[in-house]
Amino acid sequence: MASRAVEVTPGDPPERVDRYLARRLADLCSRTQLQRWIADGRVLADGRPVTAKTTIHPGVMLTVDIPPPAPLSGVTAEAMPLDILYEDDVLLLLNKPAGLVVHPGAGHATGTLVHGLLAHTQQLSSVAGPAKPGLVHRLDKDTSGVMVVAKEDAAHRALAKQFADRTVRRTYVAVVRGRVPRERGVIAAPLGRHPKDRQRVAVQPAGRGREAITHYRVLGRFPGMTLLELTPQTGRTHQLRVHLAHLGHPILGDPKYRGPTSVAGAPITRQLLHAWRLGFVHPATGESVEFTAPWPAAFTQVLPSAAAACYTPPHASNRTSCTRGLDAQPK
Repeated sequence: MASRAVEVTPGDPPERVDRYLARRLADLCSRTQLQRWIADGRVLADGRPVTAKTTIHPGVMLTVDIPPPAPLSGVTAEAMPLDILYEDDVLLLLNKPAGLVVHPGAGHATGTLVHGLLAHTQQLSSVAGPAKPGLVHRLDKDTSGVMVVAKEDAAHRALAKQFADRTVRRTYVAVVRGRVPRERGVIAAPLGRHPKDRQRVAVQPAGRGREAITHYRVLGRFPGMTLLELTPQTGRTHQLRVHLAHLGHPILGDPKYRGPTSVAGAPITRQLLHAWRLGFVHPATGESVEFTAPWPAAFTQVLPSAAAACYTPPHASNRTSCTRGLDAQPK
C-alpha cells in the first residue's frame, strides 16, 4: 500500500482536512475520494484518525494511506449511442444529451452515461471509484453539452487538478425568462442545501454556504426571454440554475428553480442550459485545447430564427457578429 505525507505549512489558515487535502493532493484524488479514505481510517493527523470535518493547523503532519485502484466492476456495460466529439489514448470528449443521468445512483441503476461508456471502452480511469469510471466532472441530468472523460488515472488526476485550480475554461449558453438589463455581470452568491428541500440548492446568507461565482454576458434579447453566455468561476451543484433564478431570470424549462415550462402556449421540451465549450491543457501533450458541442435543436425551437447566427464556431469575430445580429431583434 502506498502512502503520502503532507505537512500543513506555516501560513496556511485553519481548514477542514478534506478541503485542505483535496487542494494539496488534486493530482492524486478527488475530494469525494478523500472523504471515503477518511471514513475508512486511511487519513491520520499526527498519527491520530480524523473525520472529514476535523480542522487542521500549521505544523500538523497528515498521512494518507492510498489504496490500490478499485477494479471497474459493479456496473454492467449497456450499448447506447454516444456523440463522441474527440477521442485519443488518454481521454475522450462527448456531447451529453439532456435527460441522460451521468452515473448510477438512487433510482438510476441502469441506463446512465457510465453504462454507455463501459460499452464504448473498458479503458477508463478508476480514480473516481467503480461506479464512476472515467468521470472527471459531471453535468446535471437535464443539462446537455460537452464533457471530458479520462481513460487513464494519470490523465484523470491531471484534469482533476485543473478543475480544482479553476483553470478549466467552461462556457455555457442558456435561455432565461425576461429581459436581463445589463450587457454583462457577475453573480456572487454563496450556495448550500435548501433548508426545507434537500434535493434543491439555495443561496445562503452572508458568511454561510460555499463560495459560488458566475459571470454572464447577454448574447441576445427577445420578447419575454434573454439568451446568455455563462462562465462559472466555481463549480457548485446546480450553480448556474440557482444563480439565474436568484437574479430573477430562471432558465426556461427548469421548473425546479421556477423556470417556465412553456412559451406562448407551446411546451418547452427540456431545460435550456447547454455546456457549449470546454478548454483545458491536454494531460498528455501539454497543449491548450478547446472543444465545442453543437447547440441542441430545442434552442432553435424557442428562439427566433436570427439566433442561428450563434451556431458559429467560438471565435471572437463570430461571437461579435452573432451578438450584433441578435441585438437587432425586437426587445
